[in-house]
Order: sequence, then C-alpha cells, then structure tokens
Amino acid sequence: MTSSSPIGSDKRRHVVETAYALFKRGGFHATGIDRIIAEAEVAKMTMYRHFPSKDDLIVEVLDYRARRFDRQLDRLADAAATPKQKIATIFDWYGRWFHSTDFHGCLFAHALAEFGNPEHPVFKAVAAQKNGLRRRMQSILEDMMPPDRATGAAAALLMLIEGATLMAEMGQGDTAIRDARKAASSIIAASTP
Repeated sequence: MTSSSPIGSDKRRHVVETAYALFKRGGFHATGIDRIIAEAEVAKMTMYRHFPSKDDLIVEVLDYRARRFDRQLDRLADAAATPKQKIATIFDWYGRWFHSTDFHGCLFAHALAEFGNPEHPVFKAVAAQKNGLRRRMQSILEDMMPPDRATGAAAALLMLIEGATLMAEMGQGDTAIRDARKAASSIIAASTP
C-alpha cells in the first residue's frame, strides 16, 4: 500500500519520524493527518504524494519501527556468544526500553487494538513484526534444541515479552521483566536436551 517513493527521501523520512512520534504518544485514530502535516511542516500535496492514505503512512511508520528494532537486536546479538546470551540480550533490550523516555507501551500492540481486522494492512504489519521476533528467537533456540521444541519455546518467550510489556505500561516494568527472565530461563532449560 505504500507509495513508490523511496524511504530515503528526506521529506518522506521526516514525515515518517514525525508521525511515529505523534502516533506513539496519541494513538493512530486520534492523530489526524492535518496535525502530522503541521508538525512535519510539509505541504498537504507532499504528504499525499508520499502517502496516498493514512493507512499507508501508518504501515510505513510500523515498518520503520520494526526495522529500527531489528537493527538494535542485530547489534546486540553480534556481541553475544551463545544462544542463551542472545536470548538474554532481547530481554535486556526490553528491560532498558521499559525505563526509557521512549517507552509509551508497544506501538504494535496499540495498532492492533485500533485495527483489529486481520485483512487490514495495519494488522498485517503488526503480525509481520511479532512473527519476525518469534522467528528470530526460534532461530536462536534451534542452535541449542530440536526445531519442534524451539518453535514452542519461541512462542512462549514471545508471550512472556508481550505480557511484560503490558505490565511495564501499567508501571510494573521491573517486576515484569525480572519474572519474564526467570520464566524464560525455565522454559529454555526444560526444552534443552
């Protein structure tokens, strides 16, 4: 659904970054295109040339956030030597994020709450990001356990992360990430031959 304009275009990137900041604070439906145009200081024609619809912009913002997250996890994984350490870096990332000024809950979970139709492009963008994280963890776990166990363990780890994120949004991030780490260690230990 996104336009053929390259993400590298300065104006396009500026609009995406502006919309990202507004969506994470105010939500998707509550943040209007006119506000994004005003905050980004672009002409309406520029906005619609890059993003013919608000849905196109939302999907691009979610893709932008997913790529940023993946790059951060890639850098952390490069520094970890073992599969257990690689999984630990993912939980470490979440623990740091819960304490950052950038934490307003999960943008993807918020999008899912506002766009619940599985056929909607926003729903599909959310599913792609969550499934990508699950596949990342599954790939890591396959280096230490049989593939069928890695599949189940990765799904369980994703549920732990999602639950911890919700609890962090409710102001209980420290307890949530600590408990999620303990449960993750137990799941990995139980799944490892």
